[in-house]
Amino acid sequence: MSESLPGEMEGLEVTDCAACPELCESRSRIVNGVGPADADLVFVGEAPGANEDEQGEPFVGRSGDVLTEALRDRGLARRDVRITNCVRCRPPDNRDPRQEELANCRPYLEREIELVDPELIVTLGKVPAQHLLERDVAVTGEAGQVFDPEIAGQRRELLVCVHPAATLYDRSQEDTFTDAIATAADYTDEESGQRRLGDF
Repeated sequence: MSESLPGEMEGLEVTDCAACPELCESRSRIVNGVGPADADLVFVGEAPGANEDEQGEPFVGRSGDVLTEALRDRGLARRDVRITNCVRCRPPDNRDPRQEELANCRPYLEREIELVDPELIVTLGKVPAQHLLERDVAVTGEAGQVFDPEIAGQRRELLVCVHPAATLYDRSQEDTFTDAIATAADYTDEESGQRRLGDF
């Protein structure tokens, strides 16, 4: 099981936490993951931005639209997958979460992954990839590759993917992103519910 929680969590929802004073100051709410409690795919971003903090849902706004469209192109609705973040409170000025903030929030993420028990975790961007793989990651070079880190005492399949926002600023990232999403979508067989890792 994951380590003890720094705040309060009911099921998949963090209901109260004051572990990171600066984030408590900058957030308007705790942004929990959304999607099925038994999803085959769990997408993990780094932290809520302004839109997410306002709406209370991860990956809304332009980057969320990119993700939703890529999923749809592979036959998946956004409601079919679970989407969450390494850190559940918006950092000030949308800065990257600090190491201590990632560490404080990790027990929540581990608990969420334990409860959902997905077939595959997909990290969206450098921060979540490095956080969960616990090493430096060259995201563009490693996008689409599947690894098996130990998370909360259990080996989990993890796919590295570039952040959807990268495709908005660098069109050359579009194929890298969509190819990784295609790999994630093909990883599970919707008809049988069985993994198709042998295909890769």
